[in-house]
Amino acid sequence: MSGLNSSPPFSATEPVTDTLHGVAVSDPFRWLEDQDSARTRSWIEEQTRYARAYLDNIPERQLIGKRIREFLAVETYDSLQKAGSRYFFRKRLPDQEQPCIYMREGAEGEDQLLVDPADRQTGKFTAVKPLRVSADGRLLLYEVKEGGERTGSFECLHIHNRETLRDVLPRGYLRGFAFAPDGKGFYYVHEPLTANRPIYRAAYHHVLGTAFCEDREIFYAGNDEKLRLCLTSDRTRLGFLVYRFLERTRTDFYLKPFDSEGPPEVVVEDADYSFGPRLILDKILAITDRDAPNLRIVEVRLRKNTQPEWLDVVPENVNRISGWIVGEKRIFVSYIRHTASQVAIFDFAGKKTGEMPIHIDETVRLIGASQESDELLIEAESLTQPIGIFRYSANSGKRTLWAKRSIPFDSDNYSHCQVWYTSRDGTRIPMFLMGRREVLDSGVHPTIMTSYGGYGVSMTPQFSIFVAFLAERGCLFALPNIRGGSEFGAEWHMAAKRRNKQTAHTDFLCAAEWLIETGRSTPEKFAIFGGSNSGLLVGAAMTQRPDLFRAVVCIVPILDMLRYHLFDNAHIWRDEYGTADDPGDFAVLASYSPYHRVRQGTAYPATMIVSGDADKNCNPLHARKMTARLQAANVSSHPILLDYSKQRGHSPVLPLSERIEALTDRMGFLCDQLQV
Repeated sequence: MSGLNSSPPFSATEPVTDTLHGVAVSDPFRWLEDQDSARTRSWIEEQTRYARAYLDNIPERQLIGKRIREFLAVETYDSLQKAGSRYFFRKRLPDQEQPCIYMREGAEGEDQLLVDPADRQTGKFTAVKPLRVSADGRLLLYEVKEGGERTGSFECLHIHNRETLRDVLPRGYLRGFAFAPDGKGFYYVHEPLTANRPIYRAAYHHVLGTAFCEDREIFYAGNDEKLRLCLTSDRTRLGFLVYRFLERTRTDFYLKPFDSEGPPEVVVEDADYSFGPRLILDKILAITDRDAPNLRIVEVRLRKNTQPEWLDVVPENVNRISGWIVGEKRIFVSYIRHTASQVAIFDFAGKKTGEMPIHIDETVRLIGASQESDELLIEAESLTQPIGIFRYSANSGKRTLWAKRSIPFDSDNYSHCQVWYTSRDGTRIPMFLMGRREVLDSGVHPTIMTSYGGYGVSMTPQFSIFVAFLAERGCLFALPNIRGGSEFGAEWHMAAKRRNKQTAHTDFLCAAEWLIETGRSTPEKFAIFGGSNSGLLVGAAMTQRPDLFRAVVCIVPILDMLRYHLFDNAHIWRDEYGTADDPGDFAVLASYSPYHRVRQGTAYPATMIVSGDADKNCNPLHARKMTARLQAANVSSHPILLDYSKQRGHSPVLPLSERIEALTDRMGFLCDQLQV
């Protein structure tokens, strides 16, 4: 096993004490919140040297990296959309650093290169992605990102002559975009990073070839950081969605014809329910949880001088709607029924006309449909089968492969099953197990486990290179369907939301205990991993039961739950977590906040925390402060490492070489700690 010959870098403790609702809360590493200070930068450099001293000396690191390259350096397709007979998508050739934007005429046409980020000569961290195509197929809007940032700049390509127009929206957040019906301009809602009025929320009309300072304001939502304005459209109308992130999110929706000079019409005002509209031909369709916790799809019909009429098109079901797409005369609706994908097909009158055939063990996502044909575009994958993109014809019922990642993984040698265990309160929880056939059959094996437990996100069978690599080496993979998702409807989410969040953590810990008690693993052979909200999950698990695990990989997490809402736009998560501003929320957050649960003199598992400067979703201050606190408190011989880079953020757009190195580090760390 690789070892570290030195103690972790020294992290100065400079306690700052806040009094929250009469309770004194000490924060010993508040100074690490200042990302750009000389002290923090020096500390990051020391942490990087410390981590590299371990990671670069892991036995067989070179062999691990070779196998990771075989997994990642394959041709990939993503971001597929269709306009008329043309398909637009990203494709990365096997050894390219970044994918390029392509176009294909017809399903069997040749792939035509439109945008190559390498042509910009700005380095391998520049990534591009197609976003919108104009109705006449003449213009393409695409995003340009640098590293893992959430923001981007936005450019328009004249498709016929391959010319990028001068009309560029600078780096920031694009909240809505619609090409003008006449093809001479576009409508947009944009929050630039360097705005003179950073919290001014408005929509504008831009005429191609003119200066942006000449743009006409067409809708004003307000001047408040707790406001978000979004835009939707069809070929004749613009829709304006206004979100107000208060104690509960409030929503307004306005409608305005493109050719109207008058004020927009109010459709929904001050709604305390979710409302996600889509403008389709002459209809307003919307998905909502109003009187429907598991969601329903309605048609909203406007009436003069009175409230709009709501008509059910797809009524609420015992299963929660996970996605929906409108095609030619059809609405495709996806559900998660327990842990399996289902896709039902409805006509605009709400009559169910069929279901898409789906394999019991695969996850299906709806990604696109056409108003001109019956074609539906989907992604499908399973625990043992890599992601593929398919075309589905509702008329014929046939599914045709459009593109697939040819990952060199012999899926025939692997299998999966579903088991059930009991959580602390007696609730029965399902869990997927995956591995080599002999690993599933019997015996004690190194085990890796993850889940999510938040936002109603269901954990369904999906292919992961992270998992596939370790499964090849005899590991058992466990995926418990803990509460916080929607596998069993909205109630499953509500059971682990806000002040019930600990329920998700308890379900996760009970899964680990069950795997150990049933003789499938031991604490010395057990690792957990997760990112974002799942990073919070594994952070909570390791601080509540450090004795259960040998290794933890915690990726771009939130960990200081008393201050998370004070940074970037994290205040919009209030509904999921609550905030320390509320005394009831505070008591719950303080009880499980991983940063505050670290205890001096405790033997913690080997831990790799992954983050970077560019993360504006889960601010990297969480990773920095948690690393310092764990290193100071830990009395085990297991390393506490910070894997940190300037370019890493919350968006998965790092270049191929960086992804290979990053995954090699994580796999090397786990292989070394689990001795696989």
